[in-house]
Amino acid sequence: MPVYAPTTRLGLTGDVMLGRLVDEHVLADPRCNPADLWGNALDLFASVEARLINLECVIAASGRRDPEKTFAFRARPRAIETLLAAHVDFAGLANNHVLDYGPDALLECLGHLRTAGIAHAGAGRDLAEASAPAVIAAGTSRLAVLALTDNEPGWEAGDRRPGVQVVRYDAHGLRPPYRERIAAAITRAREIADLVIVCAHVGPNWGLPSPEVQVLAHQLLDWGADVYWGHSNHSVQGIEFYGGKAILYSTGDFLDDYAVDPDERNDLSFFFEAQARGRTVATVRLHPVRIDGLRVHRAPAEDARWLARRMAVLSAPFGTRVGEDGEAIVATA
Repeated sequence: MPVYAPTTRLGLTGDVMLGRLVDEHVLADPRCNPADLWGNALDLFASVEARLINLECVIAASGRRDPEKTFAFRARPRAIETLLAAHVDFAGLANNHVLDYGPDALLECLGHLRTAGIAHAGAGRDLAEASAPAVIAAGTSRLAVLALTDNEPGWEAGDRRPGVQVVRYDAHGLRPPYRERIAAAITRAREIADLVIVCAHVGPNWGLPSPEVQVLAHQLLDWGADVYWGHSNHSVQGIEFYGGKAILYSTGDFLDDYAVDPDERNDLSFFFEAQARGRTVATVRLHPVRIDGLRVHRAPAEDARWLARRMAVLSAPFGTRVGEDGEAIVATA
């Protein structure tokens, strides 16, 4: 009889920013239940076997604001309770806000995450820690997650300097020495895990994924990654299936206090449920969500229809089929 690999269900979100107004008006209120930030979308986190977010802020009480940053995001330590309420398993830290309040705040944030048992990657006390994969369980599968960014090159971690894993790429993919470093890291991750995910905070804040980002995504999957999980772009972008693997070009904004662009609708996104059978990822279920009142909620029907149309249009150039299945939108190879 044929042996069927079990399906592993991974829950991925875009940027989760718990600072500024979210911190001041929600987390600062002792009457607030930290779980309330997830609104009626909280059950989505319970429906999958691993929950991964990009943490678009630093969680700390210490540190001094970077005077060069126009937008600086820091959440008080109580924000950890919000992540625990959703049973978040992994937080990506390779982004352009984790050092908004300097290295002391970053190191405090790392401590809070370790104490809470939340795996993380992409930033650390030095380059070795920033570039190391996080390893988490997802049902019977073992995941390795690498995180990288092309933002804030001055924050690049060094041998004895806290920072983030910064990369540089062009029309040919990653440039040396990043090419050799990331290729070797994916090879090592492949040896210790069933699935390898690259958490990529790269590319422009708005608009379609650039040709350079598309080359980068293909290169990372060619080296052995199974899922390219993109963010940084404030709005959701198309999904491509590539050689039995999935590219989520942008998962958008999931929770924040940002102004809303009326055309890009960065208040709308999805809870992305990537389904892996063995190492093949050929289905992504998309659960529409909307940011409203400093919280995330399931999107109302009209917004869900808008998202379905948008995802179908953006994914069509990649040959991806987008349809509906009950309350979810489904992207398939």
